[in-house]
Amino acid sequence: MRIHSISSIAALLAALALPAQADNYRVPGNTIVNEECGSCHMVFPPQMLHADSWRAMMSDLPNHFGSDASLDEQRRIAITDFLVAHSGGRKTGVTRDAKGKPLLRISETTRFIKKHREISPAVWKRASIKSAANCSACHTRAAAGDYDDDSIRIPK
Repeated sequence: MRIHSISSIAALLAALALPAQADNYRVPGNTIVNEECGSCHMVFPPQMLHADSWRAMMSDLPNHFGSDASLDEQRRIAITDFLVAHSGGRKTGVTRDAKGKPLLRISETTRFIKKHREISPAVWKRASIKSAANCSACHTRAAAGDYDDDSIRIPK
């Protein structure tokens, strides 16, 4: 009986801790991802997009948000496999646009929109921020996967 009570209490405490971890993404290390993706922008936690989104993005690297991010096939496949294996589920929210295409921008996911609903369009245009894709401008521990409200500092 006592073991059952301890197990129940442990399960309850674990469940209560989940919301506190909701804005923390474990960022698995991957040398190829860090080299290729990190050479142009911060390495986004793969959990922030659905597997279909990563597959779509990685299948059209010559048109990567206005840049040609082409890779040799071996590296492209390795990065795609990594991103898909660590992709998001419940954290991403809606994963497709109105036409059924996978969302390619984290900033278009319902989770992102909900979490940033109080940020005015003018804030994104500040020279110190530049765009919604520049997570580390406001999330001081974004590189470590920490997007918790306690680490937010919106620059002027």
